[in-house]
Amino acid sequence: MKRIHKITVTVTSILVVLTTIVACTSTKEVYTPIPETEVAGSDQEFKMEKSGAQLWGEVCNRCHIAPSPSDYNDTDWETISLHMRVRANLTEKESKKIEEFLKSAN
Repeated sequence: MKRIHKITVTVTSILVVLTTIVACTSTKEVYTPIPETEVAGSDQEFKMEKSGAQLWGEVCNRCHIAPSPSDYNDTDWETISLHMRVRANLTEKESKKIEEFLKSAN
């Protein structure tokens, strides 16, 4: 009976890990910015925009633990931000904000 329980726990753990991997590596659209025309109250002049730090905390933690800004130098962050812009489906503006935050905190 204990052996069946161990096998069940092991298989369940493997399925959870595989599901997580598939969800994060899916080619489906992960993040789609809402067009400004669809934002509630977009007719107002003032629109709250997220900072690079906020975007970094939200976007980078969706699929992996966000690295510390001091983990890489400015040149590395430029390369990484280009790669992750494609992988995370970020706009150029969002990617630049995150990159500028990472470089400033480096």
